[in-house]
Amino acid sequence: MKILVDIVHPADVLFFLNPIRRWQAGGHEVIVGSRRKDVTVGLLDAFSIEHTILSSAGKNLAGLALELVMRDIAMLRFVRAERPDVLAGFGGVAISHVGKLLGVPSVSFYDTERAPLQLSLTLPFISHFYVPESYDGPIAPNRTHRFRGTKDLSYFHPDNFSPDRATAVKSGLVEGEPNYFIRLVGWQANHDVGLVGWDAATLESFVSYLSAQGRVHISSELPLPASVEPFRYCGGEAQVHHLLAYCTCYIGESATMATESVLLGVPAIYATSDRRCYTDDLEALGLLETLTQVDYESLCSATSRVCMQDRTIIEARLDEFMRDKINLADYVAESVLDHADQAG
Repeated sequence: MKILVDIVHPADVLFFLNPIRRWQAGGHEVIVGSRRKDVTVGLLDAFSIEHTILSSAGKNLAGLALELVMRDIAMLRFVRAERPDVLAGFGGVAISHVGKLLGVPSVSFYDTERAPLQLSLTLPFISHFYVPESYDGPIAPNRTHRFRGTKDLSYFHPDNFSPDRATAVKSGLVEGEPNYFIRLVGWQANHDVGLVGWDAATLESFVSYLSAQGRVHISSELPLPASVEPFRYCGGEAQVHHLLAYCTCYIGESATMATESVLLGVPAIYATSDRRCYTDDLEALGLLETLTQVDYESLCSATSRVCMQDRTIIEARLDEFMRDKINLADYVAESVLDHADQAG
């Protein structure tokens, strides 16, 4: 089979990395259409995944609208030139449109309920739509399938990823003292409309508080205030999770990275007013703390609280969460091939 994978976000690289390796090991041809957004291209290059850049992320709502049109056109040309048997993506706007137009099955995986624009542009056209069991947003009637777990289990299932301490140290881990990881997002995705991040004063005060206790690592999609710029993570894109796995705590605006931290056994705080089905699940199990009102006092209090948790209790809760979960990489690889087979 010839499989086209649409990669539009850094997390998509990790989501499809192991399925791509499985497809290639099985003798299938994989072609990737990528997008310039944050570290997406860098991650693809770091993992030696050949790809063709089809668009660059828009800077605002108007920019995203223009990019949508341009990416649809670029994807149409790409599919016509490559003639794949199936299209796969996470979100799936462009592949849903092009797949419908050209009669090629499109398979989308997704997990964000509060994304009305993306979902309204995708669901009428997508061939097959996959979401977590707890997802409670709009679906594609008679074309939606549910899987056990979170998207992160495609990369962070214990069978797929093992952190390496030596790599963590090379990436900035300071041994012998607490290490804290902060992730700040750009709030420019279509599902971020109306949301804003931490204010600069809160960030600066919180970093000052943490840095008095240990080492702080910041990953940010946006420029940082000069006072905290020295704390920016400067390691490789593909090595950041090795560092994260050995951190004392994760605090940030990224739901994806909060979930990744949980799966790595790291105490995590999801500090934003946004929500996801999977963060709700993890919070209910006591594996994640969420802060909907983010200020200096609440950040300090939550960090102190989660860092005092008994690690054996966290491990037991994670074992409970993982008990019925699948290795999603296998599931994704098999599902996409099944739809390609059915179409053929």
